[in-house]
Amino acid sequence: MPTVAKGDGMRGLAVFISDIRNCKSKEAEQKRINKELANIRSKFKGDKTLDGYNKKKYVCKLLFIFLLGHDIDFGHMEAVNLLSSNKYTEKQIGYLFISVLVNTNSDLIRLIIQSIKNDLMSRNPVHICLALQCIANIGSKEMAEALAPEIPKLIVSGEIIDTVKQSACLCLLRLFRTSPDTVPPGEWTQRVVHLLNDQHLGVVTAATSLIHTLAQKTPEDFKQCVSLAISRLSRIVTSSYTDLQDYTYYFVPAPWLSVKLLRLLQVYPPPEDPAARGRLNECLETILNKAQEPPKSKKVQHSNAKNAVLFEAINLIIHHDTEPNLLVRACNQLGQFLQHRETNLRYLALESMCLLASSEFSHEAVKKHMDTVITALKTERDVSVRQRAVDLLYGMCDKSNAEEIVAEMLAYLETADYSIREEMVLKVAILAEKYAVDYTWYVDTILNLIRIAGDYVSDEVWFRVIQIVINRDDVQGYAAKVVFEALQAPACHENMVKVGGYILGEFGNLIAGDQRSSPMVQFQLLHSKYHLCSAPTRGLLLSTYIKFINLFPEIKGQLQDVLRNNNNLQNADAELQQRAIEYLQLSTVASQDVLATVLEEMPPFPERESSILAKLKKKKPNVSDIEVVKEGKKSSNPPTLNNSAANTPDATPVSAPVPVMAAAPVAAPAPVQSASDDLLGLSAGPAVSAPVTNNIAAPAGGGGLLVDVFDTPAAQNNVSTSLAPQAEDNFFKFAIKNNGVLFENDLLQIGVKAEYKGNLGRLGLFYGNKTSYPFQFFTPTVSCPGDLSSAMNVQAKPLDVNTVEGGAQVQQMINVECISDFLEAPILSIKFSYSGSMQQINLMLPVMLNKFFEPVEMDATTFFSRWKQLNSPGQEEQKIFKASFPIEGDTSRTKLLGFGFGLLDGVDPNPDNFVGAGIIKAQSSQVGCLLRLEPNMQAQMYRLTLRTSKESVTKRLADILLKLF
Repeated sequence: MPTVAKGDGMRGLAVFISDIRNCKSKEAEQKRINKELANIRSKFKGDKTLDGYNKKKYVCKLLFIFLLGHDIDFGHMEAVNLLSSNKYTEKQIGYLFISVLVNTNSDLIRLIIQSIKNDLMSRNPVHICLALQCIANIGSKEMAEALAPEIPKLIVSGEIIDTVKQSACLCLLRLFRTSPDTVPPGEWTQRVVHLLNDQHLGVVTAATSLIHTLAQKTPEDFKQCVSLAISRLSRIVTSSYTDLQDYTYYFVPAPWLSVKLLRLLQVYPPPEDPAARGRLNECLETILNKAQEPPKSKKVQHSNAKNAVLFEAINLIIHHDTEPNLLVRACNQLGQFLQHRETNLRYLALESMCLLASSEFSHEAVKKHMDTVITALKTERDVSVRQRAVDLLYGMCDKSNAEEIVAEMLAYLETADYSIREEMVLKVAILAEKYAVDYTWYVDTILNLIRIAGDYVSDEVWFRVIQIVINRDDVQGYAAKVVFEALQAPACHENMVKVGGYILGEFGNLIAGDQRSSPMVQFQLLHSKYHLCSAPTRGLLLSTYIKFINLFPEIKGQLQDVLRNNNNLQNADAELQQRAIEYLQLSTVASQDVLATVLEEMPPFPERESSILAKLKKKKPNVSDIEVVKEGKKSSNPPTLNNSAANTPDATPVSAPVPVMAAAPVAAPAPVQSASDDLLGLSAGPAVSAPVTNNIAAPAGGGGLLVDVFDTPAAQNNVSTSLAPQAEDNFFKFAIKNNGVLFENDLLQIGVKAEYKGNLGRLGLFYGNKTSYPFQFFTPTVSCPGDLSSAMNVQAKPLDVNTVEGGAQVQQMINVECISDFLEAPILSIKFSYSGSMQQINLMLPVMLNKFFEPVEMDATTFFSRWKQLNSPGQEEQKIFKASFPIEGDTSRTKLLGFGFGLLDGVDPNPDNFVGAGIIKAQSSQVGCLLRLEPNMQAQMYRLTLRTSKESVTKRLADILLKLF
């Protein structure tokens, strides 16, 4: 039989498959397979001269047996041997077997890699393609490390045919997705961009996919692709479907390539070159014009391809957000799809219009479709489309239509799907707060919200309405009146009881003049709900009762009877029992003046960004940020109810019940459990601010938000490779504090919250976009210059997003471990694109040696004994210097404590002098430090004497202390 017929036929394989198919039972099949396996095993072991055809045939049989679900534990070496064959069919079967059966941890993987390398260097394009397909199929990390450097050579080689280039691009893309770090940068990255001009559209399509993925990680390396992508897109868009017959899909020229090019352009800001920008705008206008043309085919494939290009073009228009004409045209085009019979098109149109609503250029055009969107909300059968309609109504809402949209959403809420009710409640609450001109309308809206969907009203919603009522005197009486009326309903939700209990406890006296809402009536109404409520709500009502004792002394006896009730005094819930006992004692032993002082009206809450918006961002970041971006177009300040931003420094909302003894500010610092516990899990931010009745916090929900708790002087921006101006000054300010602003300019604010324990530290960095436009490709990196990498271990958690929307804030956590003493500080480098230009800010991360201080207490004898021991050369550093600030004893003491020293009172005979001791904790060593600071008030000078057990530590600590005094 001729060789070619042998290669194509494999009669033995066909007979074996036929036998398997003819088996009448599972047992017969197993028997036939066992027989064949025994035959193959004997052939592989016994016949050393087995030719390529028989090896291929037996390997094919093993592959077929494996596909039937049986384990194969031999034959792998024979398959590897087939890779060295020059015959296509034998090599193909070898690669097929390896791709399917060989484990990435196999001992043969090195042999396989070597065979693949040989084929990659072959001049036969078929062999190269087989090797590339095998690499892409397996795609293991080991294979990527070994072969990734070879594949770019194939992509940029001038001698390789188009099919191989296409396969090489897709293979490299697979390896990059598997293990990005193994794909080496180099000259090829510049040359691969020029494949966008290749004559073969298959190569262009594969190269576009590769460049798009690579550019998402390092956009600067591929920025020259923008002009080439625009040029290629222009040629496709302006061509007729007859010009690209091989790549025309149902009369649409190269739709997949067009979509990929449009997505690639979304990685970058609008081109700065006027000619390139004009050409791109012409392409986008042409795509919008073609969408208006009558369809060339009635088949669904034609409309799908055409709309795929259209929607990607609209996404690019929204991404650039610079061409008002294109934005309005895109909005009008999407408006036509809102009533299309195809559900998917309606969904996509609503989703895209949500993004258009955030643009100042197209917001008004989107609002014209409000009636259509409301109709869709009421009539759509698909819940996902209705949810997008809710998102769009939320995005298009402003002062002119807020009341109408909120009313429609409330009406729909009664019949809305359970899956979207909680999100709708949050959005209604945000819109009512943001666009409330008349605060009585806001109170009515929230109470109506609780009545309609009380089970879905989170703590943040009723916390917020109470904060606003307390902060606005003009609405307090009205709120007390309407909440009293709402409580009279036979079926009253527990959240309504919470709101009613709190507001009546604070402002019930404003409606007590009416006999229908007298003090006794208010009390009886609230107490009728008491036994139906959960323990936290009962606790709140008990706090309301003690407030009533202060507001309405005439019903004090009835209230004390409730507190004295055994169900409260002996309640199994410790919180209820404690409140009842403490409140009863307080009302019994305290005079009326003391009672009035302790139970006085709550002070106003500090204004900050709504915690409801924070929860919505956490729940649906992509949709909820519409509101922030839209507001950012008008103002760089975060939105608040009364348009003021009185953000209080270091004010963290309370999040746990505290004893009711003394009136304290509502936003008191939250207690830290312990230093070691917090190092293991530093919280992402403060808890949500919860209303407090008489300083007793209602249970706080999740989803806290940190807006601006920093108050350090600002720095200026500098786009260069050097440190930003004032970076060093701001760095040394953190020598005695852990929280504050590290950097601030007109674009960006960077805040720090840090804590340290032993040789470990953890920093939370908060990057705030102060502008109304997004930061694209936002990438902060931390590096350790010089020898610092061996003295300190720094681990920075990557950001989850690479875009910081206007007015938004993102957080990054950094863990630090001190291995040995160090002199320099880690460098924090922030890169981002703003309005089309790249910005770079380099700062010193505020991690210095004294952060790993642990204060030490010792008596005078121990101190002087240790002081005398530290007398070797280099262990002492003494400085006499002029004071940079006025000398004040309390200020100096505070600075030394903040620095980390334990101050030893009574050790120095001069009471004006300061003596301190501490230990620097590092992984490899501990360094003892002793200090003596002698101020001269008259001369306004200091003498600083520092002794440590290590010379380098002595000098570094002295340098830092000089900056502080």
